[in-house]
Amino acid sequence: MPIRHCIVHLIEKKPDGTPAVLHARDTELGESQAIENLLADLNDSYNAKQGKAWGFFHPESGAHPFSGWLKQYMDAEQDFTAFSREAVEHLQKLMEESNLSTGGHVLFAHYQQGMTDYLAIALLHHSEGVAVNAELDVTPSRHLDLGQLHLAARINISEWQNNKNSKQYISFIKGKNGKKVSEYFRDFIGCQEGVDGPGETRTLLKAFSDFVESEDLPEEAAREKTQALVEYATTQTKHGEPVALEELSGLIDEDRPRAFYDHIRNKDYGLSPEIPADKRTLNQFRRFTGRAEGLSISFEAHLLGSKIEYDEEAGTLIIKGLPTQLTDQLKRRKD
Repeated sequence: MPIRHCIVHLIEKKPDGTPAVLHARDTELGESQAIENLLADLNDSYNAKQGKAWGFFHPESGAHPFSGWLKQYMDAEQDFTAFSREAVEHLQKLMEESNLSTGGHVLFAHYQQGMTDYLAIALLHHSEGVAVNAELDVTPSRHLDLGQLHLAARINISEWQNNKNSKQYISFIKGKNGKKVSEYFRDFIGCQEGVDGPGETRTLLKAFSDFVESEDLPEEAAREKTQALVEYATTQTKHGEPVALEELSGLIDEDRPRAFYDHIRNKDYGLSPEIPADKRTLNQFRRFTGRAEGLSISFEAHLLGSKIEYDEEAGTLIIKGLPTQLTDQLKRRKD
């Protein structure tokens, strides 16, 4: 993962209305193993975060100047240090306007992963701990706490430059329960939500369920395909990459690699060729399936306890909210 440029600034700010104080670095950080380790750990922590959102830039304006500064940097009209300095000064002003915000170390990192360029921006905080020194004394120690990452964004620069119609080249931590504390950071980036990750993931899983049902697959085959989908999507999420529908289709059925992809297109589920998978939604998707004596049952695990109740002692299932197609058939049977 080659790091093209990296710099860290410090904003001192308490959530009590006091002015934010900027301590800006004059030069970018040199190459070191510590920087590489930091960025690798940051990416791992960021990818593991739930509650991320995906979007794209607002049109450049006085309220949303960040994309203009980024373009100037990418067009070599200013260097990385100057770009980060303008950006962090803007962040400082937004912090002062937000009484909920606290300061921290602001990391800007332009790096390459494969053939793709990314810009990562994160507000980092320290945690207090202890360490044992060379004299075997126990001493206080401060370290960056990447496990408490709450304000961060990642911009796919390559997609932003090459795909003008994309609405998912920016990802950012949305914050739990829509906390306002994260709104100023989103405004700092100048990002608007363009893709509903959980919604897209639910649609993908619905399309898969429909596909499995239409294929009338044996229980074991259905279980294997479900596992292939979940493992692939989870791996993509772990690496911060989108789910590519054509690639997924090939993994689900190697003999007919386009079968699932064609099913999605023919049924018009409205999915983009690549979607950002939502980890929480994936974790809820596990299918229970079984067949016996003309009876076939298949349902998603998250329905257990809500629409489906299981009585282990009696060996029964109670299903609520039956599909309309099924109830219609049962009604016609009485006629």
